[in-house]
Amino acid sequence: MPTERFQFPGAEGQLLSAALDRPEGTPRATALFAHCFTCSKDNLAAKRIASGLVQRGFAVLRFDFTGLGNSEGEFANTHFSSNVADLIRAADHLRAEHHAPALLIGHSLGGAAVLAAAERVPEAKAVVTIGAPSDPAHVTGLFKDHVDTIRASGEAEVSLAGRPFKIRRSFLDDVAGQNLANHIANLRRALLIFHAPTDDTVGIENATQIFVAAKHPKSFISLAGADHLLTKREDALYVANMVAAWAERYLDATPGAMEDLAEKEGVTVQETGEGRFQQLVTAGRHTLIADEPVGVGGLDSGPGPYDLLLAGLGACTSMTMRMYAERKALPLDRVTVNLKHTRVYAKDCAECETKDGMISRIERVITIEGSLDAEQHGRLMEIADKCPVHRTLTSEIDIVTREAD
Repeated sequence: MPTERFQFPGAEGQLLSAALDRPEGTPRATALFAHCFTCSKDNLAAKRIASGLVQRGFAVLRFDFTGLGNSEGEFANTHFSSNVADLIRAADHLRAEHHAPALLIGHSLGGAAVLAAAERVPEAKAVVTIGAPSDPAHVTGLFKDHVDTIRASGEAEVSLAGRPFKIRRSFLDDVAGQNLANHIANLRRALLIFHAPTDDTVGIENATQIFVAAKHPKSFISLAGADHLLTKREDALYVANMVAAWAERYLDATPGAMEDLAEKEGVTVQETGEGRFQQLVTAGRHTLIADEPVGVGGLDSGPGPYDLLLAGLGACTSMTMRMYAERKALPLDRVTVNLKHTRVYAKDCAECETKDGMISRIERVITIEGSLDAEQHGRLMEIADKCPVHRTLTSEIDIVTREAD
């Protein structure tokens, strides 16, 4: 995943540190990611979600808000409105140097920020929030024991996630004056809300309030079992997978992106760098993840190699039967194919030429639904064995392997 690191001027003129993660070739679309309160662009959730989206053809810009991470400025001088302004500057930079963001994604308070900023990013077609508060003032609950001191003294040092941060009265005044519900009601963009029912930092009622305030199209996905910061790799990758699938309905692909994908021949499999075994499988404009179960050291984030092999045979079987039924005008309602790969002793296979050692066996169980007579059932079962993938697997195969130039 090529990552370009650079700086751009924020709303107050300080240089903000950014990372643009890009796929090979033309991106399908560009996403702008806003991280959680006091986090940075390099926190685990931001990096993993960006990585997952890049694997699916998106470019993703992550950046540090003023005073955080590697960005210039003092955090004490910032507030929610300045974060929104920084977001808009990030969108301006993308528009000028790359492609304007079609997708805005925000985590926690970053989710509230993208909801507030969306109307000022005209190219944004869709917005995603992850564990976002419905009111930016919710964040003051993280340092509620210091609020009276901040109001009385003008500022106070508080501990957030084990680190000291100076919070000033201007921050409290700014979040208190926000009307996020109005921004949500006037969003005029597709909205996807992620939230964990057991989130003990930003309660699930916040997702309900955002959903009720928003107009359609709007969607909600539960992050059951996830924590607020999405510290589990599988939770962040799940978010990336769901965002990529959901966004296709609403985003216009960058000119040339889909053509680039469609022109690719064959199938490409590449390590993602996540876990020991996770692979990105690309077939034309389609992508999916292959992996191994947790028990053998994988992340269980996708089907395994033999699962994919069985899926190919099963899909080919069902498609071939469907084509035959349509050609013969058979009343076939549905075909379901269940497959299992095992290893058996060769001597137990009467039809096999090999008689020593172990051989692979694929058990294929086909369920045929429809008002078909016995003869039609029998003919369809004969056709199942004639699918091209079946023929390939049961014929001699010449696999030629060479190193790339």
